[in-house]
Amino acid sequence: MTEPAARQATAGVNAPEPDETWVALPASLDPSQPLVRLSRQRARLWQLVLTARLIPCTLQRGEHGWQVLVPGDVADRSLSELRQYQRENRGWPPPPPPANALLDNRFTTLCVLAAIGMFHNLTLQPTLPFLPAGIEWSAAGNAHAGKIVAGEWWRAVTALTLHNSGLHLMSNLVFGGVFIMRLCRLLGSGLGWGLTLASGIGGNLLNAWLQAEQHRAVGASTAVFGAVGLLAAFGVLRSWHNRRGGRRWLLPLAAGVGLLAMLGVGGEHTDIGAHLWGFACGLLLGTLTARSGRIDRCVPVCLGVLSGLASITLVTCAWWLALRG
Repeated sequence: MTEPAARQATAGVNAPEPDETWVALPASLDPSQPLVRLSRQRARLWQLVLTARLIPCTLQRGEHGWQVLVPGDVADRSLSELRQYQRENRGWPPPPPPANALLDNRFTTLCVLAAIGMFHNLTLQPTLPFLPAGIEWSAAGNAHAGKIVAGEWWRAVTALTLHNSGLHLMSNLVFGGVFIMRLCRLLGSGLGWGLTLASGIGGNLLNAWLQAEQHRAVGASTAVFGAVGLLAAFGVLRSWHNRRGGRRWLLPLAAGVGLLAMLGVGGEHTDIGAHLWGFACGLLLGTLTARSGRIDRCVPVCLGVLSGLASITLVTCAWWLALRG
C-alpha cells in the first residue's frame, strides 16, 4: 500500500485500490497563480468539499505546504467541483456591518458628571436660596424600601443623586464615567443618560420590592451598573448578529458579569441587590435598544434631545415631590 493509501486507511477515509494512482491537486484553483502554498485550513476545507461530493481524497504534508491527493481518474472532476464551490461561496461570509461612528460628546458627558458632583456639594450646605433651612436631603430622598412600595416612587429617582460621602461620590463618578462616556459616544448624551437613568430607577424599584421595609440606600452605583448592563447587551447582540466568532458573543456578557462580581458585591455597606437589579435592567433595556437598531445607525437628534429633556424633567419633578413632603 502506498503512503497516501496508508494515511487514508488510518484516517478511516475510502482507501484506494493497490493499483490506483493518486495525484496531488494544484495548490491554486486559478491557473494564473501556480506558485501558492496550500494552508492546512484550506486543505481541510477542500477535503470536506470533495468528501461531500463522494470523491475519495486524503491530505499529505509536503515540502511546499499541504497537498490534497485524489485518484488520477477523478482529478479533473475534483478541480471542477472545487472551482464551482469557490464560485458559489465567493464573498461568504459577508463582512460585518460597519460600526457606527462614535460621537465626540465627551464634554457634554463630563458636564453631567460635574453637575452630579455639584449637587452633592449643595446637599451639604445648611441653607440654600429659595429652599427652607435644615433640609435633610438623605431622609427626603433615600431609597426607603417601605415607602417606595407604599407609593413614594420618586425615591427610586432621587436616591440616585445622593451619596454618603465624597469618597462614595468620587468612586461612582470615576468608575461610572468610564462606562457612561462609552455609552454616550455610542448613543449620544441624551439617549445614553436616559437609558442609564431608567436602568437605575428600575433597579431601585425592583430592589425595594424584594428588600425588607426598613432597607435604605443612596448612590448612583445602581445606574452605573445599569450602564455596564447596557454595554454588555450591545456587545452580545452585535456579536450574535455577526456570527463570525463562534461563542465569542458570550464574552461581553461574561465581562459585564465579571465587573459586577468584582466591583458590585464588595464592601460593608454595598447594596448588592441594587447593583444586581440595575445590571439586569440595563441588560433588558440594552437588548430592546439593540434590537430596534439604535446602535447600528445614527440616533436622530430629536430623540436624543427629547430623552435628555425627559431625564432632567424626571429628576427635577422627583425632587420636587420629595421636598414637598
